[in-house]
Amino acid sequence: MKVTDYFNQADGKTLFTFEVLPPLKGQNIRTLFDHIDPLMEFKPPFIDVTYHREEYVYKKRQDGLLERKSVRKRPGTVGMCAAIQNHYKVDAVPHIICGGFSKEETENALIDLNFLGIDNVLVLQGDVRKPDREFIPEPDGHRYASELLSQVVELNNGIFLDEEIENAASSDFCIGVAGYPEKHTTAPNMETDLRYLKQKVDGGADYIVTQMFFDNQKYFEFVKLCRDSGIEVPIVPGLKPITTKKQITLLPDLFHIDIPEALSIELEKCKNNEAAREIGIEWAIKQSKELIEFGVPTLHYYSMGKSLSVYEVAKEVF
Repeated sequence: MKVTDYFNQADGKTLFTFEVLPPLKGQNIRTLFDHIDPLMEFKPPFIDVTYHREEYVYKKRQDGLLERKSVRKRPGTVGMCAAIQNHYKVDAVPHIICGGFSKEETENALIDLNFLGIDNVLVLQGDVRKPDREFIPEPDGHRYASELLSQVVELNNGIFLDEEIENAASSDFCIGVAGYPEKHTTAPNMETDLRYLKQKVDGGADYIVTQMFFDNQKYFEFVKLCRDSGIEVPIVPGLKPITTKKQITLLPDLFHIDIPEALSIELEKCKNNEAAREIGIEWAIKQSKELIEFGVPTLHYYSMGKSLSVYEVAKEVF
């Protein structure tokens, strides 16, 4: 079932959804299920599964020189989605990224997802590969999420890369894209960022999921800017409870977001991570309740492999 269909059937009620990471290489499916199991109490209609591109690591050779190797630390997003749908009978939403894929590899992944009965994808550029300084696409791959979006839309219309294929069966993916209430790091200004976002919506995106934020006012302003720009699709707020003291500086650095002064002051008072986690839960509860009053379609939580804080928030909100 499509993400947008769940929103429509909810009849104005805010849903509970979340995002998970595939287990690290060497772990098994039970690691993922142990993370998901507690959160099923809140009846999520769908679960997002991230995709992490390969990274470069340098290993010292016997001759003393460094050899660069490509490693993939979290494999298996397609398989994880199949396992989630089979085990929990809820929809899985795989993240499809530009980085690490040629167009042909992307098409093959989409075909596999379609065969598995997966109805939704979230289309993203993906993170810059470590230790690269800027995003570098694969040869014959996509540089921008808008290009990747176009390929998914073409497959939905039965258009394959092989032009000789005739009377091809089309897919029917519901397509999500990312939005940034505090502007994408590479955009020169918010106006430019919104223009590119509208291009993606006009190009076939069905809904938007935001980057995490800790100031609801920035989300409200972002929604207004989107509506004023003619963007009418659902805009899902992405939330993350803070779990450690170091995230007060780590999150702004990694995701180019602000921590509100009131929250940072409380976190600075914390003597340990447990105290910081409690502050993070309280803040996320207040955020969640205010967003529900605003009428958001779902509260979408970034669990980052740790479900306890998300569970504590959801227990007070749903």
